[in-house]
Amino acid sequence: MGKKSRVKTQKSGTGATAAVSPKEMMNLISELLQKCSSTAPSPGKEWEEYIQIRALVEKIRKKQKGMSVSFEGTREEFFSELMAWATECGASCDCFEISNFADEGYGLKAIRDIKAEELFLWVPRKMLMTVESAKNSVLGPLYSQDRILQAMGNVTLAIHLLCERANPSSPWLPYIKTLPADYDTPLYFEEDEVRHLLATQAIQDVLSQYKNTARQYAYFYKVIHTHPNASKLPLKDAFTFDDYRWAVSSVMTRQNQIPTADGSRVTLALIPLWDMCNHTNGLIYIFYGTRSNAEFVIHNGFFFEDNAHDRVKIKLGVSKSERLYAMKAEVLARAGIPASSIFALHCSEPPISAQLLAFLRVFCMTEEELRDYLVGDHAINKIFTLGNTEFPVSWENEIKLWTFLETRAALLLKTYKTTSEEDRSMLEKPDLSLHSRIAIKLRLAEKEILERAVSCGRAKRLHFQKQLDEGIPLPLYEESDIALLENADAKLPIILRKLEEEDEHVQEEMSLAQIKPDAAGLDSSKTPVLNGQCKDLNGTQEDPPGSDAVVKESEAEKHDPSTKRTEGEPEDGSK
Repeated sequence: MGKKSRVKTQKSGTGATAAVSPKEMMNLISELLQKCSSTAPSPGKEWEEYIQIRALVEKIRKKQKGMSVSFEGTREEFFSELMAWATECGASCDCFEISNFADEGYGLKAIRDIKAEELFLWVPRKMLMTVESAKNSVLGPLYSQDRILQAMGNVTLAIHLLCERANPSSPWLPYIKTLPADYDTPLYFEEDEVRHLLATQAIQDVLSQYKNTARQYAYFYKVIHTHPNASKLPLKDAFTFDDYRWAVSSVMTRQNQIPTADGSRVTLALIPLWDMCNHTNGLIYIFYGTRSNAEFVIHNGFFFEDNAHDRVKIKLGVSKSERLYAMKAEVLARAGIPASSIFALHCSEPPISAQLLAFLRVFCMTEEELRDYLVGDHAINKIFTLGNTEFPVSWENEIKLWTFLETRAALLLKTYKTTSEEDRSMLEKPDLSLHSRIAIKLRLAEKEILERAVSCGRAKRLHFQKQLDEGIPLPLYEESDIALLENADAKLPIILRKLEEEDEHVQEEMSLAQIKPDAAGLDSSKTPVLNGQCKDLNGTQEDPPGSDAVVKESEAEKHDPSTKRTEGEPEDGSK
């Protein structure tokens, strides 16, 4: 089945530093764990903390140089071995090949016409690396005792991946050897490259990601070297920060949610070949979801140029000290909108959602207008109109809300250290590093969204001022107009509808223990990948002979292992 596995662990020789004593290394690890587990820094001090943590990590990395497991040969040399292994395992891979797509990197390329609805990739479950395969591996004894591994499936996958990479007889080596040697997630950015993200909305998540990864590494380093149930793990001599950073990034950029073999719940998995599909809105691609570019950069390591779902977060709330707070909070509650929440300004036109429009209308209401929506004629039904552009509260209210949005977006623009023009000039430099280019593109994209919001706010303000000045009658709400509110963008109230922008840390707070699968959609021992459509998890396609289960095309749910806390740690202040 192709070349023999060629695994090596460098402890000395080319590129290696003088041997460091176990005690010295453990002291550094303890210092790192303590630093990363201390109370969250006060606002404005996060960068200073990051520099301190990074300095400790760099000191550890220097002493660990040359100690990581590596493979002899380049990544592409092992693609043929991966395809041979997949065929031997029963995967269907006769209609595509692995190809280099320049800027997109390696991906799957069709070698014949593939019809819509045609099954083009069938991956047997035995090829998958999952939380379940981790529990049945050499990691099992430690998993059974460690609450962090039990609660955090993505971290379990990262440690599982490292254990199998260090095992010369691992059945997953044909897959592991084709994984990238490094990634473009912010964990790999140099300090000056991270500086480009200062003042962006991504910076807090980037700093938290680095801190959490360093904390997890220090925690598991101590566990691996001291826990009795870790004595048989092949990591004691080769568990460097670079190893863990690589494993975390591998999981973070490739992880998927799938049903377990018995269909009783959802688990996390690395899926060979499937994870070679790149992201876009097209066929033989994976659609990673409606992620902003900040999320793509942080969790996937790339900037998506044509991202129709890009957005900038904006935190808004009614002050509890405001005289009309109780009335505004009540109107918002009836619409199912929190009095304080994280919304978003979108790259599309208009830049605000129906939910944000409804919030801003209530935010800008006078006492008389609030009373009308609380106890006036048809007050309950009028709640439905809050998110609908056809029914302004008043011309004055529209003027105020668009003036507020214009002003708020303009103030956010002033927080950046550079202008959009300066960013565009920097991007023209041919010697700009890839990571710097990604960071500056993200920074510029945020500004362009805010600039569009300013422009839109100004145009809307002038439009409604003209309506007011010309005495244009306000559209009157009638109960018969309820039919106008049935479009998806304007349907309110939304009491039973989750606001997608409501929680700015939804990915940070997600853990395997919180995943509650829909029982109706988990009978999935049969899960094929089809071209052009994502089938339900309880699809009826039969397994091929000799295959117990396969994986199908679905939205790639990828969560960042570095956003989880280890046992006994305090929560970050950003949570």
